[in-house]
Amino acid sequence: MNTDTGPAPDARYWAETHELSNLSRELCDYNMYTEDTALVAAVRREGGQWAERELTEFGKLTGSADYLELGHLANKFTPELETHDRFGNRIDLVKFHPAYHQLMKTAIEHGLHASPWTAPGPGAHVARAAKTYLHTQVEAGHGCPITMTFAALPTLRHQPALAALWAPKVTALVYDPRNLPPDQKQGLTIGMAMTEKQGGSDVRSNSTRAYPTDHGGPGAAYELVGHKYFVSAPMCDAFLVLAQAPGGLSCFLLPRWRPDGSKNPMQIVRLKKKMGNASNASCETELRGALAWMVGEEGRGVRTIIDMVSMTRFDCMVGSSAGMRMAASQALHHCSIRSAFGQVLNQQPLMQNVLADLALESEAALTLAMRVARAMDQRADEHEDLLVRLITAVGKYWVCKRTPNHAYEAMECIGGSGVMEDSMMPRLYREAPINAIWEGSGNVQCLDVLRALSKTPAVMDAFYTEINKAQGAHALLDRYVADLATQLKDSRKFEYRARDVVDRMALALQAALLVRHAPSFISDAFCESRLAQVGQHNYGALSPGADTAAIIERATPKIIKG
Repeated sequence: MNTDTGPAPDARYWAETHELSNLSRELCDYNMYTEDTALVAAVRREGGQWAERELTEFGKLTGSADYLELGHLANKFTPELETHDRFGNRIDLVKFHPAYHQLMKTAIEHGLHASPWTAPGPGAHVARAAKTYLHTQVEAGHGCPITMTFAALPTLRHQPALAALWAPKVTALVYDPRNLPPDQKQGLTIGMAMTEKQGGSDVRSNSTRAYPTDHGGPGAAYELVGHKYFVSAPMCDAFLVLAQAPGGLSCFLLPRWRPDGSKNPMQIVRLKKKMGNASNASCETELRGALAWMVGEEGRGVRTIIDMVSMTRFDCMVGSSAGMRMAASQALHHCSIRSAFGQVLNQQPLMQNVLADLALESEAALTLAMRVARAMDQRADEHEDLLVRLITAVGKYWVCKRTPNHAYEAMECIGGSGVMEDSMMPRLYREAPINAIWEGSGNVQCLDVLRALSKTPAVMDAFYTEINKAQGAHALLDRYVADLATQLKDSRKFEYRARDVVDRMALALQAALLVRHAPSFISDAFCESRLAQVGQHNYGALSPGADTAAIIERATPKIIKG
């Protein structure tokens, strides 16, 4: 048998067009907690060291490839609304991908929705914030119902009878997504519905009316008629709602089911078409006589719900810090592998400048968020309570505002592949502006800061006490704080200048915290780049003296197999 196949083919016609080389790899199968040096240090410093074993296990979970994939799937297969069943019955049902449900299940089983309330004590808010920081790096959208459930309890406690009825299942470590009345479920989630078309953040212009079914007053039943233009997580079991009662704007708890087991007429008009936060359903609703119970005093709705808003704003700060960390991690990881022009990217001076700058911003955001977490744990202390009242707004404004450009710069470090939809970066980029807008936009936060300074002057004493703990440790910081004091004493056009003033307050506080707690190569680079410069520069403008290699080494996560 002749096996001669003829002459060998010309290599010019082989199918292979190139060799695979110089490729990056997915950042996965690493411990998201132990590989975050700044986070570990913050947890220990702020009182959460008792949770380290749990956080280490949680970090292993959140950094695993399979778990990170859940975030991708939950955003690829977005929620779908079914207003009616096939027989024509009104159901107002939103369906989610199983990945979303798994993220919710993990968050609730690990207490992200309630642990500081069910197990209060030193470091409770710190440990919960650290877990939230880790879990949000996997996926941000599911955090909306988790945050609202966490934040609802302080407001519910304004009405003890309602709190006693709802709190046990709201704080249960059970995720029960079934579309059933509360008495048939093991665990419950709480949302909120405040804004309307004509008002947005100006909730005092709300037009939804509340009609008492009997005598009215705190704890009494009302029927609500009107609309809500932005309701996040409409599958929550109940919502804190603002509506106009006879005595003025008031807060109500509105469940999706009536006590008799019938559906409450809170009807979903449509799901919002959001640029980000895709895994989380947000909707417009009409209230057609929806049964609700008043929480707190009639006419004091804003004051009643502000406890919830304060908590959700804190989580916005934590969430944006988490977005910065994941964006920086993606860029640092990619640039530790990829080469260009004959050299690994993170060894090239200009790229080092950018990467180090991104890492500084990320660590400063985390450090501020975790300091606020400790203050929340220690609110029995007057100084800590005053810090929470002021710095929550300062931090929410500043950290959330810094996140979008941070995400973009991290994407640019990765290059063209970072723009592709099969990368995490487009999701991080679309998510980046969300927290700056939700729960009170930047202007609202700055006005809240001015309001706190006016109504409670002691908050400024607390602020100076905090930053002066770093007095004398860094000359640039001392000069910056002195100039800030001059700015704060000048009341001319104070509202017009509010953003500039709050910018300066945030930078002073971040710098003071880093000077006290971070290595000098971190605090020196931060102070020189943020406090000494006139105006804001793009990332990558650190001074020649910055130890960029050390900063990059500190921030880069390592993948350890096995």
